[in-house]
Amino acid sequence: MEEVSIQTVLAFLGKVGADVEKFPSAEYFASWLGLCRDNRITGGRTHAAHTRKVNNRLATALRMAAQSLHRSKSALGDWFRRLKSKLGTKAAVTAAAHKLAQILWAMVKHRRAYNPERLGNPQLARARKERYLRRQAEQLVFNLTPVGGEVS
Repeated sequence: MEEVSIQTVLAFLGKVGADVEKFPSAEYFASWLGLCRDNRITGGRTHAAHTRKVNNRLATALRMAAQSLHRSKSALGDWFRRLKSKLGTKAAVTAAAHKLAQILWAMVKHRRAYNPERLGNPQLARARKERYLRRQAEQLVFNLTPVGGEVS
């Protein structure tokens, strides 16, 4: 997994160990790390919906790994940049750290290597980017012509 460094994996193994059976699901694990919303509801009204303040080195390491997704050319990097444009940097980093925690939990739980193809369809992502660029060019009154390769 290119998004998580060896130091992050060592922090994971040091904090959690090789057995994640104490967490029934990835959501429980992410909540333990403080990467989930902590809804404060009273009287049927939500008064606060932010993440809990925790002092967890693994959560900090996952947030740092999530920040590095901005430069990544993977499907996770594309997802992070889209989320960052919608939610802002702080919320996108928390959401990406949450996703990385879920991926790490699943890798350790099921004893399987990271498979980036399970995160998204690269052809669909390319088509989405192409549609976006065509729309942008159309708004700027540019005419796009392919330089070779496929024409869609």
